[in-house]
Amino acid sequence: MKKFLLGTVGLIALGATAPALAADMAVKAPPAPLPVIYSWSGFYVGANGGWAQSRNCWNFIDAFGDVFSDGCRERSGGVVGGQIGYRWQFGGGWVAGVEAQGDWADLRNTRASLIDPFFSTRVKTDGIGLFTGQIGYAWNTSLLYFKGGAAVTSNRFSVLDTLTAFEFASFSSTRWGGSVGVGYEYGFAPNWSVGVEYDHLFMGNANNSFSVVNPIVAGAVNRISQDVDMVTVRVNYHFNWGGYAPPVAARY
Repeated sequence: MKKFLLGTVGLIALGATAPALAADMAVKAPPAPLPVIYSWSGFYVGANGGWAQSRNCWNFIDAFGDVFSDGCRERSGGVVGGQIGYRWQFGGGWVAGVEAQGDWADLRNTRASLIDPFFSTRVKTDGIGLFTGQIGYAWNTSLLYFKGGAAVTSNRFSVLDTLTAFEFASFSSTRWGGSVGVGYEYGFAPNWSVGVEYDHLFMGNANNSFSVVNPIVAGAVNRISQDVDMVTVRVNYHFNWGGYAPPVAARY
């Protein structure tokens, strides 16, 4: 009986001290959230829309090589279109890629001629295309990139009667040049990203002849320069094939 009583007292004492010992033990901290890794590699397709401004300078050159300047004019308007491309992410955060972009544009301007104000010149640009390479740097779901390559514009140039707007002469021109740009893109979902981009197009000078006699300077050809600035907001869908992987949790 004495041994039984001593054992019972010992168990009671041990039960009383157990909570205190548990309180003294260090509590294990909850695991830290796992970082998210985002890959920019793979094919993508998307849509864009925004604003553009085109600047043209007109000169007329007669048969003797004399140049008659008819001034410069600017016009701005909306653009909307799409893009398709492929990117490679390498060396950690570096990203390279190629892209084709096409936009419908509504850029037009009509201005009285400085040489003969009875006539007006009109410029209309209704299409813009870009074929570019990209190089940039990504940090997780953000991508900053620079781009450059070829550019093409679809234009129509006209000479009008200033009072009646009757079109005396016109010609259409598909012009090729170069472009440079910069953009920022943010991946807000495993397959989706949104961004903003600025592009400058260098379209140079081109000599053109109207299909009829030029009414402003008889027998002259026109030399027209063109530059375009364009700002667009872009939304892209990234495919899960061709090397693209959605954000995944890092494993330890």
